[in-house]
Amino acid sequence: MRRFARERRAAFAVATAALVGAGAHVAPAVGQTPDAASEKPAWDQIAGIKGAAERLGRLHRARGAKAAYELIENCYKTHSLASTYGEGFEACIVQDYLETRTLIQVYSRMPPDALEKAGVPTPHMLAESMGRRVAQAFGQYQKSQAYAENVKKLTDEHGLPVFLTIVFPEAVRAHEREKSKEKKPQ
Repeated sequence: MRRFARERRAAFAVATAALVGAGAHVAPAVGQTPDAASEKPAWDQIAGIKGAAERLGRLHRARGAKAAYELIENCYKTHSLASTYGEGFEACIVQDYLETRTLIQVYSRMPPDALEKAGVPTPHMLAESMGRRVAQAFGQYQKSQAYAENVKKLTDEHGLPVFLTIVFPEAVRAHEREKSKEKKPQ
């Protein structure tokens, strides 16, 4: 059981590093680092992240992970055609991160032979493939490491709770009950 927990932590660390490190893979390669002012989004970034999380959560809840990944793939295909980085393209990254992060958590609790039997990728494979997609996404528009880190931070703070509340409402309620019990003096 410890091995599975260790593998889960390792796979999640790879996914997190992929998202946070994605910006660093590109800006130095093209010889320019965007300044902070040029990277400030022209949209309400938190609202965009919450909206992306809500749309993905509703789809995942209704039709499952396969439909969620189809949405993400189509999102990247559509929004990568834009000449500039925008809210729609950032939604693709946010949704990719949320879905992959969640599946890593779920699949890392399963023994490797059960994953193989179910025909699903390992947590490590999920993390690596998301890392490549996200690196390419941030790289296409030369987004910096700092920008990528901020997107991850905002997604964890604002998008993840929205997504989890929709996809796993019973688990969220149970967790909140446990937290409230801990806060009450005995």
